[in-house]
Amino acid sequence: MTDFDAIVPAIAEALRKRGYEALTPVQQAMIDPDLEGRDALVSAQTGSGKTVAFGLAMAPTILPQAGRFDRAGQPLALAIAPTRELAMQVKRELEWLYAETGAVIGSCVGGMDIRNERRALERGAHIVVGTPGRLRDHITRGALDLSQMRVVVLDEADEMLDLGFREDLEFILEESPDDRRTLMFSATVPRSIADLAKSYQRDARRIETVSEKKQHVDIEYRALAVANPDRENAIINVLRFYEARNAIVFCSTRAAVNHLTARLHNRGFSVVALSGELSQNERTHALQAMRDGRARVCIATDVAARGIDLPGLELVIHADLPTNSETLLHRSGRTGRAGNKGVSALIVPNSARRKAERLLAGANVRPTWALPPSADEVQARDDERLMADPTLTEAITEDEAPMIEALIATHGAQQVAAAFLRLQRGNRSAPEDLIPVSLEAGKARKEPDYANPASAVTKPRGDFGPSVWFSVSVGRRQNAEPRWLIPMLCRNGNITKNEIGAIKMQPEETFVEIAANALDTFLGALGPNKALERGITLAQLPGTPDFSAPPKERAPRPPREEGDRRPYSEKKAYGDRKSEDRKPFGDRKPYGDKAPYGEKKSYGDKKPYARKAEGAERPRDSMAVTDAEVWGDAPAKPKRNDWSDDKPAFKKKPKGASNAWDKPAKPEWTGKPKGDKPAFAGKPKGKFDDRGATAGPKKKSFKPKG
Repeated sequence: MTDFDAIVPAIAEALRKRGYEALTPVQQAMIDPDLEGRDALVSAQTGSGKTVAFGLAMAPTILPQAGRFDRAGQPLALAIAPTRELAMQVKRELEWLYAETGAVIGSCVGGMDIRNERRALERGAHIVVGTPGRLRDHITRGALDLSQMRVVVLDEADEMLDLGFREDLEFILEESPDDRRTLMFSATVPRSIADLAKSYQRDARRIETVSEKKQHVDIEYRALAVANPDRENAIINVLRFYEARNAIVFCSTRAAVNHLTARLHNRGFSVVALSGELSQNERTHALQAMRDGRARVCIATDVAARGIDLPGLELVIHADLPTNSETLLHRSGRTGRAGNKGVSALIVPNSARRKAERLLAGANVRPTWALPPSADEVQARDDERLMADPTLTEAITEDEAPMIEALIATHGAQQVAAAFLRLQRGNRSAPEDLIPVSLEAGKARKEPDYANPASAVTKPRGDFGPSVWFSVSVGRRQNAEPRWLIPMLCRNGNITKNEIGAIKMQPEETFVEIAANALDTFLGALGPNKALERGITLAQLPGTPDFSAPPKERAPRPPREEGDRRPYSEKKAYGDRKSEDRKPFGDRKPYGDKAPYGEKKSYGDKKPYARKAEGAERPRDSMAVTDAEVWGDAPAKPKRNDWSDDKPAFKKKPKGASNAWDKPAKPEWTGKPKGDKPAFAGKPKGKFDDRGATAGPKKKSFKPKG
């Protein structure tokens, strides 16, 4: 029985108001008198009440003797958490735990308004809760003073190191006083945590609670073996089967979170997403929706869901297997808290059976291997819940009685019950049909290796049942192989490979056997053209093909029709061809009638060409040239400088004249002085006047006007 007298009275009163009757083992260990004033390295399972535990541990160090805080100034205690959600959760826990002490608790969390945080720190705080990066930012800017710090708590220390916060943690610890208390809480204590504790703790006490050695006794582990394409369908059936008040589904990547969120939302589930790409406001709204019942399913990544506490979480689904056993325990630890029962379901595809077994063995967990709930099992579970619905046993009120009598009188009791049943089933998402898989203990079902037919596991053709044969328009010559032909048939025909029987390859075609019970679905998905991908088509055969018949060969090329082209044998040799064999081109004479090369032909009455007389130029177009004129007799072209009788001929401008009117030239400058003025003499180097002033920019003198 817990001795509340060993706790600070104000803290004990807060625990009683919260409904605490007994402390958890880790909380009991933290109020041990031998631990007072000492550092501690604590490892405890998730959900064991660690936040209240370190709140109890630091109370004697920071609280005055009177049990109430004085006016807030520089912070006395600092709690560091790896994520924003966990930091805000720690703040909420400490607020009710220290409500009777008058403590002022501030937060420094990434993603929040840094200006509001700075103003809150200026007003003063007794306890500060934050994330490593934002705390270092405030310390660097001078907004957070750690000179009065007495206790520093590192919550989820192993996770902070995994997220790369080691440098920030070392900076914060070095900025705090050397005589502080350092409390480290971690689910596991790897070597990195031990090295950090050795560097920044003094005479630390190692605390390992007894409950840690029995991992998650309130959690039922179930490993559900599914076919690889059925992972999402299995998740839908698990959610429908348990109908948990709150459930969380873990995915490995943000893209997987977004995809699964959209899929479940389309199926009618009230779902929210929680990943690192969301803003702080969106993350806060998502968690609040889970707490107040507006959402029942949360899809999250490992980092985003680290340390979050959702009350009443009954179901955890591992859509993607975790990377290690520690992550498996942390995921599952979201449920089964504070004595409540929970279920942790691992969706295990056939290809990941070995990995799942190693993870479970490393976590020292023995699950129940089973198949996911089938559609019939989900329907049967819905019927059980409907029969146990308390509304069916409640007494009929006076207001309801007239309407009930009217409904029964009008439609009958059976019709009213049928309407009630349809209404209840219509509000739920329909379950999915799953591909049956083998649940052989110790090993997964071996998938056929279509690339190596000799090693493929096939079932006898006699057990296949009624079937219909199809001819596919590709064969061995088109490099057809079952390893890509079977997935193509499944995708386009909306069937599974269990409905595909024998496959017989031929040179130009392939015979495929399809189960008769899947024929309607297969033909409906293919459409009237029966086309697959890459231009491949199918043709339904009337019966079983004759495999003993010679294989179908490629059709020969059709012969040319008569008259399309004259046979080559009828053509004459090149030397036997004569001009008469050529076709005439209208009135054009044959080439043989032309005059031999070198003989000039007369051109009628046209005069022969005569050399142009020297000095003569070709007449302009406006000049008429008669047949009697020759080039030598043509009048010469007038010269350009020949002017009319009234104007003199152009004269060249005399040297020195400015124009053609014999203006006297300007005398050239000789450098001789004009009158009594001496010639200009260059100023001495380095001087600009006769007064001997040194060289430099000459200043302008401005004289007033007027």
